[in-house]
Amino acid sequence: MRCPFCSHGETLVVETRESDEGDVVRRRRRCTHCDKRFTTYERSEISLPAVVKKDGSRVEFQAAKLRASMMLALRKRPVSTEQVDAAIDRIQDKLLASGAREVQSARLGELVMRELKRIDKVAYVRFASVYREFEDVDAFRQLIREI
Repeated sequence: MRCPFCSHGETLVVETRESDEGDVVRRRRRCTHCDKRFTTYERSEISLPAVVKKDGSRVEFQAAKLRASMMLALRKRPVSTEQVDAAIDRIQDKLLASGAREVQSARLGELVMRELKRIDKVAYVRFASVYREFEDVDAFRQLIREI
């Protein structure tokens, strides 16, 4: 770690502390050259795959967009924020576990539908009706028969 004051390349760790949640490490450091102290923070970096859209363009995965689409389907449904958070966590865990650098938007949509089906059938039908772009009532009936 370079000293932010003199840019010397050698520093000593004087003190280390973890955050209460255990996801951040705070380190107090001292430069061996100018003897000044400074603080650094370490946190793990997770790299979710890029989302490949239908038109072939690639966008960064955004949990906020995922949440917004799920909340739209869950509008006026008796589902807690904790349930939505847990569903989003499960989706992100699956994406991370895949190790893929990219994920097709269709695959992401399927993961969302699976989670919605698990937590609220009405939200599942709402999301699926938009996501699968139903053209007629028969396709809608088929989806309802599935659940």
